[in-house]
Amino acid sequence: MQAWRVHENGEPGEVMRLEETERPVPGEGQALLRVRAASVNFPDALLCRGHYQIRPPLPFTPGVEICGETEDGRRVVVTPALPHGGFAEYAVADAAALLPAPEALDDAEASALHIAYQTGWFGLHRRARLEAGETLLVHAAAGGVGSAAVQLGKAAGATVVGVVGGPEKAAVARKLGCDAVIDRHAEDVVAAVKEATGGRGADVIYDPVGGAAYAQSAKTVAFEGRIVVVGFASGAIPSPALNHALVKNYAILGLHWGLYAAKNPELVRHCHEQLTELASQGAIRPLVSERAPLAGAADAVRRVAEGVTTGRIAVLPALENGAAA
Repeated sequence: MQAWRVHENGEPGEVMRLEETERPVPGEGQALLRVRAASVNFPDALLCRGHYQIRPPLPFTPGVEICGETEDGRRVVVTPALPHGGFAEYAVADAAALLPAPEALDDAEASALHIAYQTGWFGLHRRARLEAGETLLVHAAAGGVGSAAVQLGKAAGATVVGVVGGPEKAAVARKLGCDAVIDRHAEDVVAAVKEATGGRGADVIYDPVGGAAYAQSAKTVAFEGRIVVVGFASGAIPSPALNHALVKNYAILGLHWGLYAAKNPELVRHCHEQLTELASQGAIRPLVSERAPLAGAADAVRRVAEGVTTGRIAVLPALENGAAA
C-alpha cells in the first residue's frame, strides 16, 4: 500500500515521504481500516516537527482524523492509533473508539467532524456552558477548528462574532453564519468587538490561536465571561495575568479534548450522538475547502501549518486526477 511516512522530525514538506509499505497489522483490541478520507489538522504538522504532546516512534504515518471502512464494511470516524495514521491507504485504530459516520455527511465531511466538532462541543457546552442569547467570539473563525465552533455556536442560539485574517477568510466566516466578522489585518480587534457587543464584550471566547489573540480575548471578555483555551496555532503560549481575571471577574478554561477519551469515553460517544443529530438536521456541516489525492497530503499539511487555508482539507486515497477512482 502507499503511505506517507516521517523518518526524521522537521517541516512537513521536507520530512513527509510517500512510500510503498506493508499494510499495518492491528494489535489486540484494534481494527484495520481502509481510509476513505483523512482530514488535515494542525497537529499533523506538530507531529512532523516533534512538537506534539504525543511523539510516536519513527518512522510513523501522520493523519490524526479519518473516515474509514472496517473489514465488515462499516463506515466509521476515528482518530487512528499512531504510528499508523491516516495519510495512507490503510490505518489502524482502537476498536472501542470507532464511531459510526453520520449518514448525512459524505466521506470528506465525515473525516472533518470528529476532532474539531468534538472539541467545539466540549469547549462550548461542557466547559463554557454556552447559553442561547449569549455572545460567542471565535478566533480563526474560518479555519477548521474555528468554523466548527461558529456552526455549533449558531446551533446553540448564540450571537457569533468571528475574527479572521484577510478578506477571503472574512467572506468564508460570513457564509458560515457569523453575525459579525472582524478582519484582524484591517481592524482594531478590541475596538471592533466592543462596538459589535455594545461595549459589553463577549460572554464566551473560543481561542485556538493563543499569542496576540489571547491578549485580545482578555480585553474583550464580558463580566462573568469565559475564555476557552483550545490551542496555540500562533506558536505563542500566553502567560495570563491572573490578577486581571480576578478584578474583571472572568474564567479561563482549558480544554484538552483528547483527555476525555481516557477519562470519560462515554461522554465522547454522547457528544458524537449530539453531533450526528445536528448533522442530520443540517445545523452543522464541516467546511471542506479542498479534496486532495493522497499524493497531495504533504503539501496540504504544509499549507495548514502556514495558516493559509480555510475549513479543512480532506485527503482521499481513492481520488485521482480530481475525480474519485
